Amino acid sequence: MTKFKTLFTAVIMLTGFITYAQTGKLSGKISDVQGTSLDAASISIPKLKIGTSSDDQGNYLLENIPYGTWEVVVNHMSFSIHKESITINSESLSKDFTLEESSEELEGVVITGTMKEVSKLESPVPVEVYTSKFFKANPTPSLFDALQNINGVRPQLNCNVCNTGDIHINGLEGPYTMILIDGMPIVSGLSTVYGLSGIPQALIDRVEIVKGPASTLYGSEAVGGLINIITKRPGNAPIISADVFGTTWAEVNADLAAKFSVGKKAQSLLGVNYFNYSNPIDNNNDNFTDVTLQNRISIFNKWSFDRKDNRVFTLAGRYVYEDRWGGEMNWEKKYRGGDEVYGESIYTSRWELMGNYQLPVSEKIFFQFSANGHDQNSVYGNTPYMADQKIAFGQLTWFKTLGKHDLLTGLAYRYTYYDDNTPATADANDLDKNKPTHTNLPGLFIQDEITFNDNNKVLLGMRYDYNSLHGSILTPRVNYKWSSDNKNNVLRLSFGNGYRVANVFTEDHAALTGAREVVFINDLKPETSWNGNLNFVKKIYAGSTFIGLDATAFYTYFNNKIIADYDTDPNKIIYDNLDGHAVSQGISLNIDVAFPNGLKILAGATAMDVYSKEEGEKVRQLFTEKFTGTWNIGYTFKGIGLTVDYTGNLYGPMRLPLLSDTDPRSEYSPWWSIQNIQLTKKVGKNIEIYGGVKNLLNWTPNKGNPFIIARANDPFDNNVQFDGNGQAMVTPDNPYGLTFDPSYVYGPNQGIRGFLGFRYNLY
Repeated sequence: MTKFKTLFTAVIMLTGFITYAQTGKLSGKISDVQGTSLDAASISIPKLKIGTSSDDQGNYLLENIPYGTWEVVVNHMSFSIHKESITINSESLSKDFTLEESSEELEGVVITGTMKEVSKLESPVPVEVYTSKFFKANPTPSLFDALQNINGVRPQLNCNVCNTGDIHINGLEGPYTMILIDGMPIVSGLSTVYGLSGIPQALIDRVEIVKGPASTLYGSEAVGGLINIITKRPGNAPIISADVFGTTWAEVNADLAAKFSVGKKAQSLLGVNYFNYSNPIDNNNDNFTDVTLQNRISIFNKWSFDRKDNRVFTLAGRYVYEDRWGGEMNWEKKYRGGDEVYGESIYTSRWELMGNYQLPVSEKIFFQFSANGHDQNSVYGNTPYMADQKIAFGQLTWFKTLGKHDLLTGLAYRYTYYDDNTPATADANDLDKNKPTHTNLPGLFIQDEITFNDNNKVLLGMRYDYNSLHGSILTPRVNYKWSSDNKNNVLRLSFGNGYRVANVFTEDHAALTGAREVVFINDLKPETSWNGNLNFVKKIYAGSTFIGLDATAFYTYFNNKIIADYDTDPNKIIYDNLDGHAVSQGISLNIDVAFPNGLKILAGATAMDVYSKEEGEKVRQLFTEKFTGTWNIGYTFKGIGLTVDYTGNLYGPMRLPLLSDTDPRSEYSPWWSIQNIQLTKKVGKNIEIYGGVKNLLNWTPNKGNPFIIARANDPFDNNVQFDGNGQAMVTPDNPYGLTFDPSYVYGPNQGIRGFLGFRYNLY
């Protein structure tokens, strides 16, 4: 009898063990009380330390859940946290969640400010988050264009002919903005000019933006701020998705993606983006293309692997090829690199590999790694620019909590290989030979987040880098956060140091065009900066109406700033470290309003002053506005499933580079605005049809100017006469004494156009 009881007990225990060892899936949809899908909602089972976020249709999927009863937590910004016990006793369980707007603060998860997953509310570093739904209000073929409706962030075109550009944050030029993909420095050097257009909008799950120096965690290039592109997770993606649109300018953009599983442990997302524009248009009658012709394909593949104890392992790769050209309307490929017909032709070939692996140890240790290669084959008229860049990156991070201290330590290493046909890599002893640069950048950083109580938190950080070309660099920072008891008021103070090592030929397109001679006065030293930010966030609940206010005052002081001098000599761009200082300062305000009837308004404005001061003379920075405003207004007619989105931006005057005192173009740009409207109609469960008008005001930068491109009729300066000092002379054929120059550019040259597209998602 005793043996029987023992056997019976063993069977019961084994049965319980087997039952617990079995796992199931939990899936469904997250929406608000009006039935609107909520993308980027966070859903997790805290006890199991597993979680995910909803896709742009509100769908979610949690896998590998052991049989049993678990508390599920769902939250999303502007909605109350939802907690519910769910029993998993089968392989698959479907469960939808409905969130209600409430006065309780919601904790959308962000990672960019501190390198760890933390609620946006609790982060001591202010982080702005924009989901894929935000970008769908104004669909664009690339990340570069998609950022145009974010306050304080401006895509800046740097060339009237080839339309390459960079991204400004709070008035600081593109090289001061670090762009990450899934937390890794994939976009740098050459790709800050040529690679941004190759990041398709459909790849984006969300974008996190930190304004102000982040060099303590991310190193060089994060002086003005950083943009972290979080790509879609295979588990949250549709089985099949398609997003295709075209415009009346004959532009075509197609995003296609499919999700598949390999066995029970691996999921993969495969995506393809194709963009084509092959219709030369010259509305301003200067015989140059208004917009560059482009043929671009981007292939993306991301893998997610299920591991024991829900440890992380992701692997992703991307390849981009782009053929773009702009120039005289009769240009053909047979003229490439010649001096008969002017054209700027750029072939870009780029590959990227990145991954994140959590080590199989009891401590929370991650190894992030990435590598990319960028091959640039470009000609600007008869001036070639051939460049090859390869970057390898590895980073080991360790997260540890000790009482009130949340510690993060990390070791990082970055290797950069760069070679081109410019003086940047010429051998000083033999100018006919190249001497590629090899830059090693090992780094060590530590961060301590101290939680004193529910209302007060301090973040201390320090980073040490050793640049093989410039030596040791130390970057400290401190952040303080205070919040009220009800979490409706949050105050953040930050102070930190940043640095940047300039790579002129990879960062500044104007240095490559051949229209001006590039001159270096001295060896360029690394720039350093000190920055202070004051951020205040307030949540207001007026009945069922939610109002969010986010105000920031910022100040950055630069030493050794490297400024391109266009003014001293119209035929040269002169680079040197500033013998003085430079300042970027200003204030910004974002307002987010959600009405109970479904009307949502997101608007923002930034006023700033960016200048340099040398020998007592204050000079306003080129291509920098003093005021910028953005808005995104949306309303959904629930009864008919129709959504209206009105988006736009407004920019104040910028100082622009003139070639001479007789140059008839305006020294300052006018106030200008790009505005768009879109209608989106749901058809059934899986299809959306959308269309509208871009650039409603039909604004283009040539209005009010006699011309935009100087000497467009003589791009090789064949009929320009020069004096003994090399300056262009005033002649009957050249009444303004100008040379060919396409650097006078401050906004897109594409006028009004209609667009029509559709989206299909199968889950």
